[in-house]
Amino acid sequence: MKIQFDHQIFASQKYGGVSRYFYELMKGFDIIKGVETDISLLLSNNHYISEKKYTNHINFLSEKELRGKHRLFNLFNKPNSVHILKKQNFEIFHPTYYETYFLKYIGTKPFVLTVYDMIHEKFPDMFGINDKTSKNKKLLTERATKIIAISESTKKDLVEIFGTDESKIEVVYLGNSMFPELKTGAKLKIPNKYVLFVGSRCRYKNFEKFIKSMSPILNKDKNLCVICAGGGKFNFKELEIFSSLNIVTQITQYNFDDTTLANFYQNAQLFVFPSLYEGFGIPILESFACQCPLLCSNKSSLPEVAGNGAYYFDPYSEESMRNTIIKVLEDQHLQDELRQKGTERLEQFSWKKTAIETKRIYESAIK
Repeated sequence: MKIQFDHQIFASQKYGGVSRYFYELMKGFDIIKGVETDISLLLSNNHYISEKKYTNHINFLSEKELRGKHRLFNLFNKPNSVHILKKQNFEIFHPTYYETYFLKYIGTKPFVLTVYDMIHEKFPDMFGINDKTSKNKKLLTERATKIIAISESTKKDLVEIFGTDESKIEVVYLGNSMFPELKTGAKLKIPNKYVLFVGSRCRYKNFEKFIKSMSPILNKDKNLCVICAGGGKFNFKELEIFSSLNIVTQITQYNFDDTTLANFYQNAQLFVFPSLYEGFGIPILESFACQCPLLCSNKSSLPEVAGNGAYYFDPYSEESMRNTIIKVLEDQHLQDELRQKGTERLEQFSWKKTAIETKRIYESAIK
């Protein structure tokens, strides 16, 4: 069975959860056999496929951040994808994001769509008025043969927001890509005692409420710090907030690769995940893999994924968040219990399992 992926996400992401998802899927298909994959791609600087095992693309401008680079990529990549679609040399088409260009050329071939979250629909004010992602996504969900949702929470949102036919949505969980025992990078010079925050700090990630809930704890213990892994440098508004809370010297931002991130998790007192909304929540699995105690929002997909491996709080309440952080920080036995339960919970998630379940959906789409 041959599956055709397209260029979309590999032309737009150097790093990122969606391109990693497709990369891990292809690796999983290598293990389980019976699925041949191809990516219609000419130009890319995506990190995960840079070894060119799954495609013969050109690594173009991989070290340069050039304005308009992704538009340049699409001048070559989209016509190439159209050419391959017209040849029809595949059983299933699986677009890697939500552009609708392929509908003209797919003919009667089935296509499977993965929906990662409903952020564009739940937080529309975060996106420009010309952003067509939500409109395109809705059209594709209507036309898709099968839809993969990465959590029951995302499936529920699809049905409630788009009115999608529930019978064609299948839930397939993601897997874990972090194996800290394999990470041998030099240890960073990081604080001895810190709480970890990972990823973007945009509005639905709830960073400001997290920091405000942490500030009395930080002011009481000047040896405690917060490390923000990723998300870019702090902006002026964030620095103003830190200053007003008298915690400027106790918050640090670092960029990371997988090795660095594993170090952050392994050495943290706690990882706090205060997000208001996630489609899945990969950092949950990362914290489990690194045996880092997890404190987690009780909203959207997060309890579904974390199960009994996390201690939960209401992300809309500073008091709930603060009390939960204090409780776990002060209880070594509870930290050890969370590490153990997280390790056990992680066994339910693997990219091999993701690949097996995705293959089953492909097979059902061509019956």
